[in-house]
Amino acid sequence: QVQLVESGGGLVEAGGSLRLSCAASGSILSINVMGWYRQAPGKERELVATITSGIRTTYADSVKGRFTISRDNVNNTMYLQMNSLKPEDTAVYYCYAYVSLYSGSFRGYWGQGTQVTVSS
Repeated sequence: QVQLVESGGGLVEAGGSLRLSCAASGSILSINVMGWYRQAPGKERELVATITSGIRTTYADSVKGRFTISRDNVNNTMYLQMNSLKPEDTAVYYCYAYVSLYSGSFRGYWGQGTQVTVSS
């Protein structure tokens, strides 16, 4: 079984920075794509950023220029560097990974989420 564990969330003032981490473990042949999603109270879960095994990235328009997604393929860990944080960035941030397993199957996994709160 594959597990995703997020860390790095917390409380920060507007304009500050946080770095989120997502560590994947289990019988993983490869991680084809990883991404960060977030969900604020009263809103739908939205895609924040993705990164492929080829290190291609995508970003939501709301975070372009402020957030940077990266991954460490050796340790199967993904990061989200968040700078110039705004109160509207407040949400639970979720890690997602779509992986190839040694069994020959493919499956997507979600982490439990980490809370990010940005105060004014």
